[in-house]
Amino acid sequence: MTQASHEADRLLAAIQAEKSPNTANLRRLRRASSKRLRNAGASTVLAVAKTLIDNDRRWLGYELIHHHPATLASLGPTEVEALGAGMASWSEVDTFCAYVAGPCWAKGQIDDHVVLDWSGRNDRWWRRAALVATTALNVRSRGGTGDPHRTLMIAERLVADRDDMVVKALSWALRELIYWAPGAVADFLEQHNQALAPRVKREVRNKLETGWKSP
Repeated sequence: MTQASHEADRLLAAIQAEKSPNTANLRRLRRASSKRLRNAGASTVLAVAKTLIDNDRRWLGYELIHHHPATLASLGPTEVEALGAGMASWSEVDTFCAYVAGPCWAKGQIDDHVVLDWSGRNDRWWRRAALVATTALNVRSRGGTGDPHRTLMIAERLVADRDDMVVKALSWALRELIYWAPGAVADFLEQHNQALAPRVKREVRNKLETGWKSP
């Protein structure tokens, strides 16, 4: 048995045995796994993460990658897209972007054209991912330093999208950019006023004017 299969079996068994499988307790198990894998190679950690994903534990798999710097740094476009394949909920998309796609984009491991491609897909979850990935560029607590160009580049591609999951993500992406570039966001709202969903205009304007999504 390889180190990857042994660790995956051990972690899945611990998850199955957990009497109170809430986020905090599952994260505790993930942290223990990360500690055991501290000196493991990227291929081993990635294999464990993929096993978690295949067993409906996506967010744990994404966290495992994120907290192993060598593994996160090893990812390119092919690997990132493979990790996102099959996403089917807002929470899966958001954790994928927070822990994998966003950081990889911010660090130049995937190019802009990759995320632009996501924004044009028929799959609503990939379109949401394109927008949510921009939050890694702008959210200070995640190391974001502000990127109006790339954020608005993606936002412009999806201004007329009326899928609820995409509309909410567009509002989020624009609101996170306000800290860095309020003028650029205000100009974007004015320029695309006719195309934007009412929810986006309302929430982003509230944020610009009051500092809150809802006054």
